[in-house]
Amino acid sequence: MFEYDEFWMRRAIDAAIEAETLGEVPIGACLIDASGELLASAGNRTIIDSDPTAHAEVLVLRRAAGKIGNYRLTETVLYTTIEPCAMCAGALVNARVKRLVFGARDERFGAVESVFRLCDGSSLNHRIEITSGVLAEDCRRLMRDFFRARRNA
Repeated sequence: MFEYDEFWMRRAIDAAIEAETLGEVPIGACLIDASGELLASAGNRTIIDSDPTAHAEVLVLRRAAGKIGNYRLTETVLYTTIEPCAMCAGALVNARVKRLVFGARDERFGAVESVFRLCDGSSLNHRIEITSGVLAEDCRRLMRDFFRARRNA
């Protein structure tokens, strides 16, 4: 684990909490460049935007690419609270993100380590460095509490 992983994961958690206050599933992400500058941060917006692709990771990639004027986000690190799904994992590879750091695993839909290995497979022309489990319990708790509250409502 790198020195700043917990710091940036807390920023992703803040974005997840903000998404939850808007009625979204509490998943958050942020992207930093090689110098450690924040390029973008977002939480899920699928419900608010009526957009099934408005996952936190995709929103961060879109905003950062727009900010730097290039869809290739080489030398960047993406932090996300939950293991990315297949759509987000594919987007990370296509954006050429250098490193992915995620909190909790997603045993049902995770496409990085749990169900599929879409970010570092040997057949890919670009492989992402992966660090998992950063503040995993905090990230897992956000999801667990959110879905528990919805079931009990």
